[in-house]
Amino acid sequence: MFPAGGRPSGMFRTRRGVKQMGSNLRTGGRILVDALASHEVEFMFGVPGESYLAVLDALHDTPQIRFVNARQEGGATMMADAYGKLTGKPGIAVVTRGPGATNASSGVHVAFQDSTPMILLIGQVGRDMVEREAFQEIDYRRMFGQMAKWVAEIDDPARIPEFINRAFHTATSGRPGPVVLSLPEDMLTEAAEAVDLAAYAPLQAHPGDAQIADLRTRLMAAERPFMIVGGGGWSAEACADILRFAEVLHLPVGVSFRCQDYFDNRHPNYAGHVGIGIDPELAARIKGADLLIVAGARLGEMTTGGYSLIDIPRPKQTLVHVYPDAAEINRVYDADLGIVSGMAEFARAAKRMASPVGGAPWSGEAEKAHERYLAFSTPTEQPGDVNMGEIVQFLDERLGPEAIFCNGAGNYTIWVHRFRRYRNYRTCLAPTSGSMGYGPPAGVAAKLARPDAPVVVFAGDGCFQMTGQELATAVQYDLPVLYIVVNNSMYGTIRMHQEREYPARESGTALHNPDFAKLAEACGAFGSVVDKTEDFADAFDRAVASGKAALIEVRVDPEALTPAATLSGTREKALAGQS
Repeated sequence: MFPAGGRPSGMFRTRRGVKQMGSNLRTGGRILVDALASHEVEFMFGVPGESYLAVLDALHDTPQIRFVNARQEGGATMMADAYGKLTGKPGIAVVTRGPGATNASSGVHVAFQDSTPMILLIGQVGRDMVEREAFQEIDYRRMFGQMAKWVAEIDDPARIPEFINRAFHTATSGRPGPVVLSLPEDMLTEAAEAVDLAAYAPLQAHPGDAQIADLRTRLMAAERPFMIVGGGGWSAEACADILRFAEVLHLPVGVSFRCQDYFDNRHPNYAGHVGIGIDPELAARIKGADLLIVAGARLGEMTTGGYSLIDIPRPKQTLVHVYPDAAEINRVYDADLGIVSGMAEFARAAKRMASPVGGAPWSGEAEKAHERYLAFSTPTEQPGDVNMGEIVQFLDERLGPEAIFCNGAGNYTIWVHRFRRYRNYRTCLAPTSGSMGYGPPAGVAAKLARPDAPVVVFAGDGCFQMTGQELATAVQYDLPVLYIVVNNSMYGTIRMHQEREYPARESGTALHNPDFAKLAEACGAFGSVVDKTEDFADAFDRAVASGKAALIEVRVDPEALTPAATLSGTREKALAGQS
């Protein structure tokens, strides 16, 4: 029997759950937040929901973790992905069950394909309601099974530190990626004693001495070597090491899809972007190589030009594939040498192995490739009064190497990736999964993670309207992010494919858009419209001078499909092919 007062001696109840004198008895919500604090979490991106009120309450007493209130759960997980890319630490997102989780899945897919460390926490129905199709109930182990490295549900609050510890290690070790943990609502309010753990430390494989020696032997036997770097798991130090490796051995280097910031674009060894809209001369160089050293890139569809640059399954080139997960090596391409290694570990070993090579057959090829890159990354002429290449070049020069450029998907991104010359690691935040709407939330996370760096978000008119409400998030947190909405009143990429396959039969791709500048002003941001290239500089200066989140709507001619193609020209070419 309890003594007078109704509970055991030494135990007391507070608004935030049960505590016991001399013990670590806490609610599940408190244990969870304490575990996140132990792993040095600084931001949680989310949309509040009743299924995890106990977590929100625990955050009230944990000022070292800042809850960032996104406007939609997909925006929250994209913020978490951007944070993970920028820091190498798992981005943390928390959402409610059902619709919250389904919305959040868009950012989880980005993190999986981009190899970004992320932990998504989802409120769940109570444990006594499972398998009844209760309100907003979903089995997240089934839903996210192929979209995450690990999916689990925590049924016992005492095991929360164990699950969180495993989540951090799983998200960051080997090939980085997302982890999903489901949190039953009643588990978060139940009290338990739990053991707190120290902060995680990522684990990565190292290349063996024999493998590095084999790489050098193959390199010395080559006449036309080429290196491609990309994928996840890099750092500024690793990028510097791989640059030194290439520099000493005079190797031409390309970067995989949307990884241009891994290698200084102004360095004489930089050959260009191996992604969408690849320079035909760069593609020919890769096809003609006799040795391909691929470090970190999966060699997926975008980096291989639809699997056309490299023959499947047996490449013509000798292939050295370095990747942190053994399951990826030889998955598509039969590698002559596979090296399972973290990128920092491989880059460090490669730099140590590198020594000057006199009279190598490929001497001078890197310089030739770089000269071609410089020519290819010079803005081209295009229809209409706005030249997006010149605008990107203007921003590149005005904002400098520290500026972070964020974007989603669409033809407008071709101008960004072709004409921005990246110099510093993680100044390019873009989804290799090709997800529309990535830029607006990524810009929020970028400015929070690097408040001193200029942050620019590029979004097409269709792309912006996927997640443009996150502009209001930037305003709420007083983040002076610059949003540039490229408006051509259509889904430009789909219209391009439409004209190629079904010329002169537009269907479903036209857009009737709002006045984006006025929309920005309604959110409390600066807004401006640009119709001519020469007017952009003034709009930019006024946006910066405003000192707050700003949006510049750039209205471009629909004829300007890409830097190298027009809408009418694409249609005429397709019609000619049908005749």
